[in-house]
Amino acid sequence: ATRRFQGISSLAITPGAYWATWYAGPTPDEDSNNYVVLSRSTDAGANWQELMVVDPDGPGPLRAFDPQLWSDPQGRLWWFWTQGEDHHGHYAGLWSMRCDAPDVAAPVWSAPVLIGTGVMMGKPLVLNSGEWALPVSTWRTTDNSAGLVVSNDDGQTWERRGGAQVPRAARSFDEHQFIEYADGRLDVFVRTRYGIGRSRSYDQGRNWATVQAAGIPHPDARFFISRLRSGNLILIKHGPLTEKTGRSHLTAFLSRDDGATWEGGLLIEEREKVSYPDGQQDADGSIVITHDFDRTGERTIHMARFREEDILAGKADAPGVLLRQIISRAGECRD
Repeated sequence: ATRRFQGISSLAITPGAYWATWYAGPTPDEDSNNYVVLSRSTDAGANWQELMVVDPDGPGPLRAFDPQLWSDPQGRLWWFWTQGEDHHGHYAGLWSMRCDAPDVAAPVWSAPVLIGTGVMMGKPLVLNSGEWALPVSTWRTTDNSAGLVVSNDDGQTWERRGGAQVPRAARSFDEHQFIEYADGRLDVFVRTRYGIGRSRSYDQGRNWATVQAAGIPHPDARFFISRLRSGNLILIKHGPLTEKTGRSHLTAFLSRDDGATWEGGLLIEEREKVSYPDGQQDADGSIVITHDFDRTGERTIHMARFREEDILAGKADAPGVLLRQIISRAGECRD
């Protein structure tokens, strides 16, 4: 009931649970009062229980924001977030905690560890080399801000490898995400002022071409792109493929040719004030997504579940499709 703001969610799946995180606060803004929330569902998203929050200094000047969840190849669950003063990425700290046995009744977490400087608003990617790549951004004030931070030792240590340059006139919050191809090429997809930008690296992220428009109309807002186990790519964006909308009509598309063309169009949420899709594919092949809705009004975190064939058919009423499942709504106690 004390939450006047909540949004910007992320979701990960372990064998025994769905996990969601987002940030909230007692004032209706993204400000020093923000803290990060962790919630779990052990019944495939039907019911959720909040387990923990990260609040660096209570009413002090530090805010915790932009969290991400990730289940690594060893089955460990990682919880990432950024904390810092004001609305800056170039001197904020990216932190993480890790749970080695996330599916026990009372999960035990490591102490928080500072990874480095910046904000992470995309899933880590396991490269063909076995390295882990984090999309870490220093936002608008520094060049080559859409960075790639790499670990060669399963997350024990991290080192910045390179970063893509977004032209200053187009630079926004980056919120970039990586896609790797069979031949080792890396693409980065970036949030810009004009929509979705794209750059390519031929040396595992050390050097990048300048970010240019990807040819996919989109508002200045986060999108979600990921490779599925089938090898296909999923893209969740606002509006149709050929139309630039506002933050409404969150729609899923599928590519069977490494992003050269996109097919289908499953409408996940048509209302205004919907944003920040994120998710993971479950072991049974279903795709589970979270997004927020109306951060200072209804203040709801939602979940959706569907399959590749539902994206291609574009039918939200197909058996098994679940939309607008509530993870959290401010003012409600869900336990």
